Amino acid sequence: MQILRAKDYRRMPWKNGKGETVEITVFPANASVADFGWRVSMAPVVSDGAFSSFEEIDRTLSILTGEGMKLSVAGMGNVMLGSASDPFSFPGDAETDAVLTQGPITDLNVMTRRGRFSHRVKRVAAAGEIALSGDADVTMIVVTGEASVEGTALGPLDAVVVARQEGRLSVAGDKPYFVIEIIAAA
Repeated sequence: MQILRAKDYRRMPWKNGKGETVEITVFPANASVADFGWRVSMAPVVSDGAFSSFEEIDRTLSILTGEGMKLSVAGMGNVMLGSASDPFSFPGDAETDAVLTQGPITDLNVMTRRGRFSHRVKRVAAAGEIALSGDADVTMIVVTGEASVEGTALGPLDAVVVARQEGRLSVAGDKPYFVIEIIAAA
């Protein structure tokens, strides 16, 4: 089990230059936005606007903090995302615009390169045990508040990474958390 601390995450400008991304982890290590296989990041969104386009990328977006936003995705229509919403998946190369509902938010963004990787993201509202899926090459847990995984203390927005394995992990805390599974293409 690898622990990733929020204070150590890499910060970089958005692809469109209109904000900042906080990269939690990327594969391969130190890959750029042009050549990653998969990437997990978060970003403060402080104003309405267009999302960066990522060719051949599938994305899933979740709200970590703030009230939420309305996404308009070409070919998919509009969707409202809030802090209690399920994660929303869409093509990263579809034209996408966002309108904040009540001020700034921080989002969790999972991206995988189509044909090489896929992913699943689940919001979990309560502490307990999670089952590790044997088909996931990597499982991540991103916590939104003080928590612990298998007894290891985590601060808000810290993450845990587990390589392919089956079994269960115990998660304690009183805030929601996100389970991210990355699957390599066969």
